[in-house]
Amino acid sequence: MSVISQSDFQRKRARRKWMGRAFYGLCLLSVAIALGMLAVLLVYLFIQGITGISWSFLTSFASRHPDQAGIKAAILGSIYVVMVAGVTSFVLGVATALYLEEYAARSKFARIAKINIANLAGVPSIVYGILGLQIFVHSMHLGKSVLAGGFTLGLLVLPIVIVASGEAVRAVPPSLREAAYGLGATRWQVIWHMVIPQAFPGILTGVILAVSRAIGETAPLIAMGALTFVPFTPDSPLSRFTVLPIQIFNWTSRPQEGFQEAAAAGIIVLLVILLVMNAGAVILRNKFQNKSGG
Repeated sequence: MSVISQSDFQRKRARRKWMGRAFYGLCLLSVAIALGMLAVLLVYLFIQGITGISWSFLTSFASRHPDQAGIKAAILGSIYVVMVAGVTSFVLGVATALYLEEYAARSKFARIAKINIANLAGVPSIVYGILGLQIFVHSMHLGKSVLAGGFTLGLLVLPIVIVASGEAVRAVPPSLREAAYGLGATRWQVIWHMVIPQAFPGILTGVILAVSRAIGETAPLIAMGALTFVPFTPDSPLSRFTVLPIQIFNWTSRPQEGFQEAAAAGIIVLLVILLVMNAGAVILRNKFQNKSGG
Protein backbone atom coordinates (compact mmCIF):
# COMPACT_ATOMS: atom_id res chain seq x y z
CA MET A 1 0.00 0.00 0.00
CA SER A 2 1.55 3.28 -1.17
CA VAL A 3 1.71 6.26 1.17
CA ILE A 4 0.87 9.70 -0.29
CA SER A 5 3.17 12.44 0.88
CA GLN A 6 1.75 15.61 2.36
CA SER A 7 2.90 17.68 -0.61
CA ASP A 8 1.12 15.35 -3.07
CA PHE A 9 -2.01 15.42 -0.93
CA GLN A 10 -2.01 19.23 -0.81
CA ARG A 11 -1.47 19.40 -4.57
CA LYS A 12 -4.36 17.02 -5.32
CA ARG A 13 -6.57 18.84 -2.86
CA ALA A 14 -5.81 22.19 -4.49
CA ARG A 15 -6.50 20.66 -7.92
CA ARG A 16 -9.88 19.33 -6.80
CA LYS A 17 -10.79 22.69 -5.30
CA TRP A 18 -9.85 24.41 -8.55
CA MET A 19 -11.94 21.94 -10.58
CA GLY A 20 -14.89 22.45 -8.22
CA ARG A 21 -14.67 26.21 -8.54
CA ALA A 22 -14.30 25.96 -12.33
CA PHE A 23 -17.40 23.76 -12.54
CA TYR A 24 -19.32 26.13 -10.27
CA GLY A 25 -18.27 29.08 -12.43
CA LEU A 26 -19.32 27.22 -15.61
CA CYS A 27 -22.75 26.47 -14.14
CA LEU A 28 -23.14 30.07 -13.01
CA LEU A 29 -22.13 31.32 -16.47
CA SER A 30 -24.69 29.00 -18.10
CA VAL A 31 -27.44 30.29 -15.82
CA ALA A 32 -26.41 33.89 -16.48
CA ILE A 33 -26.45 33.37 -20.26
CA ALA A 34 -29.86 31.69 -20.16
CA LEU A 35 -31.39 34.36 -17.91
CA GLY A 36 -29.74 37.10 -19.95
CA MET A 37 -31.22 35.81 -23.21
CA LEU A 38 -34.62 35.49 -21.55
CA ALA A 39 -34.35 39.03 -20.18
CA VAL A 40 -33.40 40.41 -23.61
CA LEU A 41 -36.38 38.62 -25.19
CA LEU A 42 -38.79 39.90 -22.53
CA VAL A 43 -37.49 43.47 -22.77
CA TYR A 44 -37.78 43.36 -26.58
CA LEU A 45 -41.37 42.07 -26.37
CA PHE A 46 -42.24 44.63 -23.70
CA ILE A 47 -40.86 47.55 -25.73
CA GLN A 48 -42.53 46.40 -28.93
CA GLY A 49 -45.88 45.27 -27.56
CA ILE A 50 -46.72 47.22 -24.41
CA THR A 51 -48.12 50.18 -26.35
CA GLY A 52 -50.48 47.84 -28.21
CA ILE A 53 -52.18 46.53 -25.06
CA SER A 54 -55.41 48.40 -24.42
CA TRP A 55 -59.00 47.68 -23.53
CA SER A 56 -59.88 47.89 -27.21
CA PHE A 57 -57.19 45.32 -28.03
CA LEU A 58 -58.56 42.91 -25.41
CA THR A 59 -62.22 43.33 -26.42
CA SER A 60 -61.95 43.51 -30.23
CA PHE A 61 -62.05 40.69 -32.75
CA ALA A 62 -59.35 39.92 -35.28
CA SER A 63 -59.20 42.30 -38.21
CA ARG A 64 -57.40 42.70 -41.50
CA HIS A 65 -56.33 46.15 -40.34
CA PRO A 66 -53.55 46.17 -37.71
CA ASP A 67 -54.90 49.14 -35.79
CA GLN A 68 -58.28 47.41 -35.34
CA ALA A 69 -57.03 43.90 -34.54
CA GLY A 70 -57.86 42.39 -31.15
CA ILE A 71 -57.69 39.10 -29.30
CA LYS A 72 -61.17 38.73 -27.80
CA ALA A 73 -61.99 35.57 -29.77
CA ALA A 74 -58.55 34.10 -29.08
CA ILE A 75 -58.76 34.70 -25.31
CA LEU A 76 -62.24 33.19 -25.02
CA GLY A 77 -61.29 30.31 -27.29
CA SER A 78 -58.21 29.60 -25.17
CA ILE A 79 -60.31 29.65 -21.98
CA TYR A 80 -62.92 27.26 -23.37
CA VAL A 81 -60.39 24.85 -24.85
CA VAL A 82 -58.25 24.84 -21.70
CA MET A 83 -61.32 24.23 -19.52
CA VAL A 84 -62.22 21.16 -21.57
CA ALA A 85 -58.60 19.97 -21.57
CA GLY A 86 -58.25 20.54 -17.83
CA VAL A 87 -61.40 18.65 -16.87
CA THR A 88 -60.59 15.79 -19.25
CA SER A 89 -56.99 15.38 -18.14
CA PHE A 90 -57.90 15.74 -14.45
CA VAL A 91 -60.61 13.07 -14.46
CA LEU A 92 -58.78 10.55 -16.64
CA GLY A 93 -55.32 11.28 -15.24
CA VAL A 94 -56.22 11.04 -11.56
CA ALA A 95 -58.34 7.94 -12.10
CA THR A 96 -55.51 6.25 -14.01
CA ALA A 97 -52.92 7.20 -11.38
CA LEU A 98 -55.11 5.86 -8.55
CA TYR A 99 -55.63 2.59 -10.37
CA LEU A 100 -51.95 2.11 -11.14
CA GLU A 101 -50.80 3.05 -7.63
CA GLU A 102 -53.56 1.65 -5.42
CA TYR A 103 -55.11 -1.29 -7.27
CA ALA A 104 -52.43 -2.61 -9.61
CA ALA A 105 -49.25 -1.30 -7.97
CA ARG A 106 -47.37 -4.61 -7.95
CA SER A 107 -48.64 -6.06 -11.21
CA LYS A 108 -46.62 -6.46 -14.38
CA PHE A 109 -49.30 -4.53 -16.26
CA ALA A 110 -48.74 -1.48 -14.02
CA ARG A 111 -44.98 -1.52 -14.59
CA ILE A 112 -45.42 -1.72 -18.36
CA ALA A 113 -48.11 0.96 -18.32
CA LYS A 114 -45.95 3.38 -16.30
CA ILE A 115 -43.03 2.96 -18.71
CA ASN A 116 -45.24 3.65 -21.72
CA ILE A 117 -46.94 6.62 -20.04
CA ALA A 118 -43.54 8.14 -19.27
CA ASN A 119 -42.55 7.65 -22.93
CA LEU A 120 -45.78 9.25 -24.14
CA ALA A 121 -44.91 12.40 -22.19
CA GLY A 122 -42.01 12.93 -24.60
CA VAL A 123 -43.93 12.40 -27.85
CA PRO A 124 -43.94 15.52 -30.12
CA SER A 125 -47.13 17.51 -29.80
CA ILE A 126 -47.84 17.40 -33.54
CA VAL A 127 -48.42 13.64 -33.21
CA TYR A 128 -51.25 14.32 -30.76
CA GLY A 129 -52.69 16.82 -33.25
CA ILE A 130 -52.80 14.17 -35.97
CA LEU A 131 -54.30 11.69 -33.50
CA GLY A 132 -56.93 14.23 -32.43
CA LEU A 133 -57.77 14.96 -36.07
CA GLN A 134 -58.43 11.28 -36.75
CA ILE A 135 -60.21 10.33 -33.52
CA PHE A 136 -62.17 13.41 -32.43
CA VAL A 137 -62.69 15.28 -35.71
CA HIS A 138 -63.34 12.38 -38.11
CA SER A 139 -64.18 9.25 -36.11
CA MET A 140 -66.29 10.91 -33.38
CA HIS A 141 -67.67 13.54 -35.82
CA LEU A 142 -67.03 16.44 -33.45
CA GLY A 143 -65.72 18.59 -36.27
CA LYS A 144 -63.07 21.23 -35.77
CA SER A 145 -64.76 22.42 -32.61
CA VAL A 146 -63.92 23.52 -29.09
CA LEU A 147 -64.61 19.98 -27.83
CA ALA A 148 -62.25 18.43 -30.35
CA GLY A 149 -59.52 20.95 -29.53
CA GLY A 150 -59.97 20.51 -25.78
CA PHE A 151 -59.91 16.71 -26.02
CA THR A 152 -56.78 16.89 -28.19
CA LEU A 153 -54.94 19.09 -25.68
CA GLY A 154 -56.27 16.95 -22.83
CA LEU A 155 -54.75 13.92 -24.54
CA LEU A 156 -51.49 15.84 -24.95
CA VAL A 157 -51.10 16.63 -21.23
CA LEU A 158 -52.67 13.41 -19.94
CA PRO A 159 -49.31 11.58 -19.49
CA ILE A 160 -47.97 14.54 -17.49
CA VAL A 161 -51.03 14.53 -15.21
CA ILE A 162 -50.79 10.77 -14.70
CA VAL A 163 -47.11 10.94 -13.75
CA ALA A 164 -47.61 13.92 -11.42
CA SER A 165 -50.66 12.35 -9.79
CA GLY A 166 -48.87 9.03 -9.38
CA GLU A 167 -45.96 10.73 -7.62
CA ALA A 168 -48.38 12.56 -5.32
CA VAL A 169 -50.21 9.33 -4.45
CA ARG A 170 -46.94 7.50 -3.77
CA ALA A 171 -45.88 10.30 -1.43
CA VAL A 172 -48.78 9.55 0.93
CA PRO A 173 -47.29 7.72 3.96
CA PRO A 174 -48.19 4.00 4.04
CA SER A 175 -48.87 4.33 7.77
CA LEU A 176 -52.04 6.32 7.02
CA ARG A 177 -53.37 3.52 4.86
CA GLU A 178 -52.45 0.88 7.41
CA ALA A 179 -54.13 2.83 10.22
CA ALA A 180 -57.32 3.18 8.18
CA TYR A 181 -57.32 -0.52 7.27
CA GLY A 182 -56.77 -1.33 10.94
CA LEU A 183 -59.97 0.55 11.79
CA GLY A 184 -61.92 -1.55 9.29
CA ALA A 185 -62.08 0.85 6.33
CA THR A 186 -62.47 -0.56 2.83
CA ARG A 187 -59.96 0.18 0.08
CA TRP A 188 -62.26 2.72 -1.54
CA GLN A 189 -62.82 4.48 1.80
CA VAL A 190 -59.07 4.64 2.36
CA ILE A 191 -58.53 6.11 -1.10
CA TRP A 192 -61.39 8.62 -0.87
CA HIS A 193 -60.90 9.82 2.70
CA MET A 194 -57.14 9.41 3.21
CA VAL A 195 -55.14 9.13 -0.01
CA ILE A 196 -56.88 11.72 -2.20
CA PRO A 197 -56.99 14.51 0.44
CA GLN A 198 -53.30 14.01 1.25
CA ALA A 199 -52.25 13.79 -2.41
CA PHE A 200 -54.56 16.52 -3.70
CA PRO A 201 -52.06 19.44 -3.43
CA GLY A 202 -49.56 17.59 -5.62
CA ILE A 203 -52.27 16.42 -8.01
CA LEU A 204 -53.68 19.93 -8.37
CA THR A 205 -50.25 21.44 -8.99
CA GLY A 206 -49.50 18.85 -11.67
CA VAL A 207 -52.81 19.48 -13.41
CA ILE A 208 -52.43 23.27 -13.43
CA LEU A 209 -48.84 23.11 -14.69
CA ALA A 210 -49.86 20.61 -17.37
CA VAL A 211 -52.71 22.87 -18.47
CA SER A 212 -50.27 25.79 -18.52
CA ARG A 213 -48.33 23.86 -21.13
CA ALA A 214 -51.50 23.14 -23.08
CA ILE A 215 -52.49 26.81 -23.32
CA GLY A 216 -49.24 27.57 -25.16
CA GLU A 217 -49.48 24.75 -27.70
CA THR A 218 -50.02 25.57 -31.36
CA ALA A 219 -49.02 22.57 -33.48
CA PRO A 220 -51.75 20.11 -32.33
CA LEU A 221 -54.53 22.63 -32.91
CA ILE A 222 -53.21 23.65 -36.33
CA ALA A 223 -52.97 19.96 -37.29
CA MET A 224 -56.59 19.35 -36.32
CA GLY A 225 -57.77 22.40 -38.24
CA ALA A 226 -58.29 25.28 -35.79
CA LEU A 227 -58.96 28.61 -37.49
CA THR A 228 -56.39 31.39 -37.73
CA PHE A 229 -58.93 34.18 -38.32
CA VAL A 230 -62.06 34.17 -36.15
CA PRO A 231 -64.27 37.30 -36.00
CA PHE A 232 -66.69 35.71 -33.51
CA THR A 233 -66.73 34.05 -30.10
CA PRO A 234 -67.58 30.35 -29.67
CA ASP A 235 -71.23 30.06 -28.60
CA SER A 236 -71.33 26.29 -28.04
CA PRO A 237 -68.92 23.37 -27.47
CA LEU A 238 -69.24 22.51 -31.18
CA SER A 239 -68.33 26.00 -32.45
CA ARG A 240 -65.20 26.74 -34.44
CA PHE A 241 -62.49 28.51 -32.49
CA THR A 242 -59.02 29.97 -32.34
CA VAL A 243 -56.57 30.34 -29.46
CA LEU A 244 -53.93 32.86 -28.49
CA PRO A 245 -50.87 30.97 -29.87
CA ILE A 246 -52.56 30.51 -33.26
CA GLN A 247 -53.63 34.16 -33.39
CA ILE A 248 -50.07 35.22 -32.55
CA PHE A 249 -48.70 32.86 -35.20
CA ASN A 250 -51.07 34.38 -37.75
CA TRP A 251 -49.93 37.90 -36.95
CA THR A 252 -46.21 37.09 -37.01
CA SER A 253 -46.59 35.63 -40.51
CA ARG A 254 -47.80 38.98 -41.87
CA PRO A 255 -45.35 41.61 -43.13
CA GLN A 256 -47.09 44.73 -41.75
CA GLU A 257 -45.35 46.30 -38.79
CA GLY A 258 -48.67 46.83 -37.03
CA PHE A 259 -49.32 43.09 -36.92
CA GLN A 260 -45.85 42.51 -35.48
CA GLU A 261 -46.69 44.89 -32.65
CA ALA A 262 -50.04 43.14 -32.16
CA ALA A 263 -48.24 39.80 -31.99
CA ALA A 264 -45.86 41.13 -29.32
CA ALA A 265 -48.83 42.45 -27.34
CA GLY A 266 -50.53 39.05 -27.67
CA ILE A 267 -47.40 37.31 -26.38
CA ILE A 268 -47.36 39.60 -23.33
CA VAL A 269 -51.00 38.73 -22.60
CA LEU A 270 -50.24 35.02 -22.99
CA LEU A 271 -47.24 35.29 -20.64
CA VAL A 272 -49.38 37.08 -18.04
CA ILE A 273 -51.98 34.30 -18.23
CA LEU A 274 -49.29 31.64 -17.81
CA LEU A 275 -47.76 33.47 -14.84
CA VAL A 276 -51.18 33.80 -13.21
CA MET A 277 -51.88 30.09 -13.69
CA ASN A 278 -48.50 29.09 -12.26
CA ALA A 279 -48.92 31.45 -9.32
CA GLY A 280 -52.37 29.97 -8.75
CA ALA A 281 -50.84 26.51 -8.68
CA VAL A 282 -48.42 27.55 -5.94
CA ILE A 283 -51.11 29.32 -3.89
CA LEU A 284 -53.56 26.42 -4.12
CA ARG A 285 -50.87 23.91 -3.29
CA ASN A 286 -49.88 25.82 -0.17
CA LYS A 287 -53.52 26.27 0.84
CA PHE A 288 -54.35 22.57 0.60
CA GLN A 289 -51.08 21.57 2.24
CA ASN A 290 -51.95 23.76 5.21
CA LYS A 291 -55.41 22.23 5.40
CA SER A 292 -54.06 18.68 5.33
CA GLY A 293 -51.30 19.53 7.80
CA GLY A 294 -48.56 18.68 5.27
